[in-house]
Amino acid sequence: MIENTFPGSLWNEPLYRETVLLVIIFLVVIGLPLFFIRNRNTSTQASWASLKSWLFAAPILLGFCGLASPWPLVVLVVCAMAGAKIFFQMMGMYHRSYFVWATYIGLTCLGFAIFFNFHSIYDLGPMIFLGIICLIPILRNSAKQMIQYLSLTLMCFSFLGWAFMHLGWIWQLPRGPYMVIYILILTEVCDNMYLTLSRQFGKVKLFARISPKRNLEAGLIAFALTLILAWALRHLLPVRREIFWIASGVVAAWGGSLGDLVLSVIRRDLGIKDVGPFIIGRGDLLVIMDRMIFVAPIFYYVIWALLKFYGTSPMVVP
Repeated sequence: MIENTFPGSLWNEPLYRETVLLVIIFLVVIGLPLFFIRNRNTSTQASWASLKSWLFAAPILLGFCGLASPWPLVVLVVCAMAGAKIFFQMMGMYHRSYFVWATYIGLTCLGFAIFFNFHSIYDLGPMIFLGIICLIPILRNSAKQMIQYLSLTLMCFSFLGWAFMHLGWIWQLPRGPYMVIYILILTEVCDNMYLTLSRQFGKVKLFARISPKRNLEAGLIAFALTLILAWALRHLLPVRREIFWIASGVVAAWGGSLGDLVLSVIRRDLGIKDVGPFIIGRGDLLVIMDRMIFVAPIFYYVIWALLKFYGTSPMVVP
């Protein structure tokens, strides 16, 4: 008999209720003083806009994530679909409904693979998906621009689906729901600190043509602060050994920056910045998801390996 390994309702656990309360209190405490200085300059305006959207979205997301299975996974699949829609709109191929619907169906299948713990099938997902979408130009008897459409569709599925949805596999690890919250907090806080500090000082710009607002000095400080935050929130991890929270901070800081740079390359090439509704952060949903395309899979396999090395059953075996 096939069984899923998702936990029941997290609202029954005191730790989850305390975590949700602390997150909301933290946002309110930071937001109150920022509200009164929000119009001082562009930096405070951007910070207030980001925090305001988090104040709206965090309770909703945490509320759904606290529900019993399969609702957290449903939220994850819906987010992946929303990100895919924005990606196709950004690429100007949303009207290519065959590729769009193939992606939506593929993302749904990934959700089922996670739910029923079909890890081997999930790992083969990008190759299976590529084989399926290669049939689209044949069935439509059309070859015009199909190489471009196939490439972009596979990129969308691999980044915003397969990679991003590793959060679902993290969810199934010991204390997985808390680790998802943990890595999201680290990644988002690191990126916000990175951009805020970059506006104040720093001269060495490693990727001036891709992300001119970011500099080396601010990145190093943001990395150090992220490690401190990783240590402060280490109670959300299944094991409190130093290697666990240090590895988490490193993955959140550098993996998030790498994902942001990859999507920045695409945006720069297209000559656009944001394309979707203003939610959760400083722009469309991709602003959040781009940082997860490397963080989610790397964090999952790092934590899985550490749990196995230190004798704690990772439950989900790659």
